[in-house]
Amino acid sequence: MGSYIIDLAILTVLVIGITATMGVIANGFGEKIGGKAGSTIVNRDLSVKAGWKSVGGKKKK
Repeated sequence: MGSYIIDLAILTVLVIGITATMGVIANGFGEKIGGKAGSTIVNRDLSVKAGWKSVGGKKKK
């Protein structure tokens, strides 16, 4: 039973580690390949929202 728990723990660490590593690698590729397009989309979004009233939340000082 103890070896089963150790195997399960090792497998869990490997799966989480590989998933996290793949996420970092994919993010790196995304920033190198499509980094400029992302900022264009954000700028377009901000220009569309310009002049909108804030709704909800606390008032900004």
